[in-house]
Amino acid sequence: MIRRKYVSTRALKKGMAIDQAIVDRSGRILIARKTTLDEFLIDALQKMGISGVYIREGEEDPADPVIEVSPEVKEKIEKNKVADRGRVTLSESVKKRVTEGIKYLYSDTAATDLTGTAAEVTGNLMDSIMENDAVALNIDALKVSDEYTFKHSVDVAAIAMLIAKKSGFSEPEIEKVGMAGLLHDVGKSKIPSEVLNKAGKLTEEEFDIMKKHSLYGYEILKEKKDIPQEVLLGVLQHHEKINGKGYPMGVSGDKLFSYARILSIADVYDALVTERPYKKAFSQQDAIEMIMAMTDELDITYMRNFLAIIILYPVDSVVTLSNGERAKVVKNNPQYPLRPKVIGLKTGTVYDLSEDIKCASLIIE
Repeated sequence: MIRRKYVSTRALKKGMAIDQAIVDRSGRILIARKTTLDEFLIDALQKMGISGVYIREGEEDPADPVIEVSPEVKEKIEKNKVADRGRVTLSESVKKRVTEGIKYLYSDTAATDLTGTAAEVTGNLMDSIMENDAVALNIDALKVSDEYTFKHSVDVAAIAMLIAKKSGFSEPEIEKVGMAGLLHDVGKSKIPSEVLNKAGKLTEEEFDIMKKHSLYGYEILKEKKDIPQEVLLGVLQHHEKINGKGYPMGVSGDKLFSYARILSIADVYDALVTERPYKKAFSQQDAIEMIMAMTDELDITYMRNFLAIIILYPVDSVVTLSNGERAKVVKNNPQYPLRPKVIGLKTGTVYDLSEDIKCASLIIE
């Protein structure tokens, strides 16, 4: 069994296997997860100011034992199964075009065709959403790059576009929301590299510098005469909060533009589920629960629409319930992504986690 243990960098020894990726703030992978450490890498971690890392101990678990499912249970599963809503999928050719486009956008923010490139990438995402009338998202299927900045920008754009679609926005508005998502972090190009690329935790002064990136992004993009005003406001305000405790200006309530309200949810969620050098990744389940607790910071209507587009447990996936039983997911409830309808593989028991009061104490582990 693999165990995860936090070890001070001063206590690291040659031969230990690291259980997290070490990346800089631009998303570049410096040390890959599962790498066996040597003296050079240990010295590098110490010089980067990283106080400790997670290492791997033990051996990989054997494959899960095959569960024999009776014909009666199989029949019950098929009878209760309801296909998931259409999900966004990106073909390999689309992923390639999106990756090339997003890398270009972030490599040269002064490029004269920045707007055209952003519109092209957004169009590719829009086509993927519309071609199967996608209304839901499995974020694991979106991955276009191992580099954080690029992956994060595409994730935020796709999530934001689906929230906008669920909220009844027109197609031109959905595309503009997507463009704002793609460009929301371009201001980081003006953040000093020693702050942007610092692997350790930022000091308060460094964080004050980092917080200026949304204002810098607005300033970069407002020079592009063909960037819509709505996109500019989305980029400027994507770290603002409903309660006025965001940045860079601390605006609140009605002064917070709709695109920014949507981007804020998408940005927070993707940041939570992504591992960074200064924090562990939260599970998607934990991230959803944390989002649901942020009602004083995030727009409640867009939050509900966000919950409706996330699929945590695709139909046919096998989960473990808190009573110890393994079960197959047969139906998702758009309003309660943490509580699908499942059927026990051994007993055939139907557990409707969102509708059956008898299941109130059960959770998916």
